[in-house]
Amino acid sequence: MVTIQMIDDAAKRIQEHITETPLIRARALDEALGCRVYLKLENMQITGSFKFRGAMNKILKMSSRDKEKGIITASSGNHGKAVAYAAKSLGIKATVVVPDTASPFKVHSIEQYGADIIKCNVSERFTISEELAEKHGYTLLHPYDDADIMAGQGTVGSEIINASPNIDKIIVPTSGGGLLGGILSAVKPVMENIKVYGAEPASVPRYTVSLKAGERKKVEDQHTLADALVTNQPGIENFPVIQKHADGMLNVQEEMLLSATRLMLMEGKILAEPSGCIGIAAILSKQLKVNADDDICFVISGGNAGDALLKQLESL
Repeated sequence: MVTIQMIDDAAKRIQEHITETPLIRARALDEALGCRVYLKLENMQITGSFKFRGAMNKILKMSSRDKEKGIITASSGNHGKAVAYAAKSLGIKATVVVPDTASPFKVHSIEQYGADIIKCNVSERFTISEELAEKHGYTLLHPYDDADIMAGQGTVGSEIINASPNIDKIIVPTSGGGLLGGILSAVKPVMENIKVYGAEPASVPRYTVSLKAGERKKVEDQHTLADALVTNQPGIENFPVIQKHADGMLNVQEEMLLSATRLMLMEGKILAEPSGCIGIAAILSKQLKVNADDDICFVISGGNAGDALLKQLESL
């Protein structure tokens, strides 16, 4: 389990490298969502998503010898971009295994930071990255199934409760569970009264299915507009934390993702990717009952949106 001490240590370790992103009171969204809206803007993080926190924490803990050998990861985009940027800034060779479903915009960003790219089927990416790590002696940076990665992501939760301890609920975009597990590990031991929910695409309901079954289940790979949330099975490290502490998992249909992203842009004046807006989409689709006097924090996990998404928003 990730401890508060691990998260505090991660916060100190990465402090000079990351941006402490703002937590804003977004009154313009109150009427549409039916609550008092707060936004934790990780779309303003370095590399455009929360992933930079975990990646930097993991890399900074590596030995000099391991850094010389290089690092490898599997990623649908945001984690790969974070790893590539961190590696470049620290002078480390990086390889990123990217699923063929990944956003071309995100893949191009990874390439710009100088990482080697290997493309594969979405279901093969972890196997390939593990095989290459063993073959070349690379350090494997799993995008979520790693205590150091989860501790880095947990700093998002610490910043939320430090900035606004009166928050009633936090809604967290969820894929493998690194961000949700990290936030739960930061929040629940000190503010048990705060309700914390995950939000995932209904087309890839890996946590909805697994929590109902009481064990990790793999679901079928499906396309989703939330291209940062495509993992088809909960992480080994993440599932027990989420099973124990999460207050629920919200299931979001595809058609609501664009509506939520457009609402954020047009009313909130914030550009975020659909994966980052999935919590907004969950409330728009009545997945969770909220009241006008509820203080709800939506973690906007990423903002890596390209021209293709903007054209889709124009068509609404």
